[in-house]
Amino acid sequence: MDMLKLEYPIIMAPMFLVSNVDMVVEATKAGITGCIPALNWRNESDLRKGLEELKRRTQGSWGINLIVNKSNIKLDYQIKACMDIQPDYLITSLGNPSKVIGQAHEQGIKVFCDVTDLGYAEKVVKAGCDGLIAVNAEAGGHRGMISFKELIPSLVKEFEVPVISAGGVGDRKSLDEKLALGAEAVSIGSPFIATAESPVSQEYKQACVEYGAKDIVDTTKISGSKLTVINTPYVQEIGTEQNWLEKLLSRNKWLKKYVKMLTFAKGMKSVEKAAFAATYKTVWCAGPSIEYTTSVQKVSEVVKRLMSADSE
Repeated sequence: MDMLKLEYPIIMAPMFLVSNVDMVVEATKAGITGCIPALNWRNESDLRKGLEELKRRTQGSWGINLIVNKSNIKLDYQIKACMDIQPDYLITSLGNPSKVIGQAHEQGIKVFCDVTDLGYAEKVVKAGCDGLIAVNAEAGGHRGMISFKELIPSLVKEFEVPVISAGGVGDRKSLDEKLALGAEAVSIGSPFIATAESPVSQEYKQACVEYGAKDIVDTTKISGSKLTVINTPYVQEIGTEQNWLEKLLSRNKWLKKYVKMLTFAKGMKSVEKAAFAATYKTVWCAGPSIEYTTSVQKVSEVVKRLMSADSE
């Protein structure tokens, strides 16, 4: 992808709780780029220290992911820190990115926006984004509803900005098929969870090795919206659908906003506990591309595997 000056057309996707400075540093050494959610730093001081460290240690382009809807009460200071320290690019998720795009462009920072359909893509293109992250139905986390086979060609046909495919890439063959449809790069997350540089527990990493695509399920119990998780015995026990009261409150015109916020806060706390400690209550986020993970490797080794024709 020319505008990011990459050796290989890969963005190591921003992953809540998982992405860290060491992973991004190693990604840049390996010829790709990496992005970290701003929310992975709990306060403004830690965020600024993290950005300064990235600026100092990386050997290529790096980015920060911003949640731009009203649920992110930290957005203003996150934007300010990014404008001051200047990552090479930002990736926006949810909400209206117009404010971010305007300020970023004043500092020469590129902005790519997560999109799941043509309608939202049209809005962010009009707002001036530099590229589209096409989040397809094969992605992990809060995935899209449209297959990459439909989403990528429709975005490429409709818009002139670069399209980056997010979801369903775990080897060279799956990478090449996205590029063949017109994507200029791919955003890859789940294959990098089970890496030496990842900060999550060994149990979480080993789960990515032992489970596969068939073990990924959608749950609405964590954030109120569909989220992909590994179907562990605990997930099977608690179920993947909200109970009748949660569903009722979520449909209430006046209460649904607050119910979703509470559900998200409670759910993310359980995900965080599972990510960093071995507990019975394991809710591990991952996407179908863990199918290709057969061992815990270094970030550089994952990149090498992704680019190797032998991995097809």
